[in-house]
Amino acid sequence: MNVLILNQAFHPDVVSTAQHASDLALSLAQAGHEVTILCNSRGYDDPKVRFPKQETWNGVRIIRVRSTGFGKRAKWRRAADFGTFMAACILRFWSLPRFDLVIAMTSPPLISFIASLAVPRKARSFVFWSMDLNPDEAIAAGWLRETSPIARLLSYMLLHSLERADRIIALDRFMKERIAAKGLDPDKILVVPPWSHDDYVRFDCVGRDEFRAEHQLSEKFVVMYSGNHSPCHPLDTLLQAAEKLSNHEDVTFCFIGGGSEFCNVKQYARNRNLRNVLCLPYQPIETLSASLSAADLHVVVMGEQFVGIVHPCKIYNILAASRPFLYIGPPESHVIDIIAKLPAENATYVSAHGDVDRVVKNILQALRSPRSIALPADVRKSFAKDLLIGEIVTAIERYCLNSGGGAFRTADSKVRSHASH
Repeated sequence: MNVLILNQAFHPDVVSTAQHASDLALSLAQAGHEVTILCNSRGYDDPKVRFPKQETWNGVRIIRVRSTGFGKRAKWRRAADFGTFMAACILRFWSLPRFDLVIAMTSPPLISFIASLAVPRKARSFVFWSMDLNPDEAIAAGWLRETSPIARLLSYMLLHSLERADRIIALDRFMKERIAAKGLDPDKILVVPPWSHDDYVRFDCVGRDEFRAEHQLSEKFVVMYSGNHSPCHPLDTLLQAAEKLSNHEDVTFCFIGGGSEFCNVKQYARNRNLRNVLCLPYQPIETLSASLSAADLHVVVMGEQFVGIVHPCKIYNILAASRPFLYIGPPESHVIDIIAKLPAENATYVSAHGDVDRVVKNILQALRSPRSIALPADVRKSFAKDLLIGEIVTAIERYCLNSGGGAFRTADSKVRSHASH
């Protein structure tokens, strides 16, 4: 089977969607399929970083197109970067040969629309891998008015993409419900959560000590937020808690990653002279175990109105590293679903947005009684990378075989299930 994956970021970029796209591409290639990636030549978080125009990585053909690199400091900059990337994708896609299957992710928003227009002329089948939902996210964040002409146009583009998709992959039950509410057949929506990078991430005692020593954290209780800093995951309550605990010299708040709100975190700490706040860039996946293991308490945040629109991907690597975590968010969400599966003695804490005193109390409680997360075997297995990638690959293969979507280009032309890998 000849497969094309559309996504803005791919290996060796370190953002979450790049890592998940890379994992799926590699699994498809290992199953004997021909895999091509169409992505951006610029780094996702740092557009000054440039990658080769073309290369082959572990049997996966990577084609990178150029776009503007204005960055994320203003909405017009992001829009220009997205728009030029989408235009370059369209031109490059139409110059490529026909594919059996195109898999479109959601970075940038609505790149799936390109895939929906390509069926059936440039691709026999189309799978929509919904890592988030736009313009739903932009409307919920207040960036767009729901009744505005641009919001209506973007909503039409999303609905067209969902309707044209042969299969839709949602990340949790809330996202499936939201998609189905748009009039989609629930039977064509498969729920597969993102996986932990368990081939890289585990509790790393040596790496923990080295990371903490490197950043003068050895004697500190480290509260860590690691990942994308986005308005969908508002950090106001956590930052206010950091301010309240600024006189506790044994507690440090470590913010690692990037995104549109990362500079605001640094500005907040600078304006209030918070010496208990440390900001670091994204860490390479090869050292991710060390940075995640360095935390004494991780923080997972979900915006009230974003349940079913975005997904708290960071939770899986936190669980893989067996670290305690504090959840700040609404009482109904995927994180709460996960907490319900964990034994009661595990070190998990829950607070609502705006309840700064509760967050402070949780942090001090975790400081007094440090514990790790002990995942039951069935829960750990349900988040395993091989199992979840296998579900996606098997679903794709079965659909394409049953629909006559092209013979698999392997020696025996048989479906290869990854479920046992």
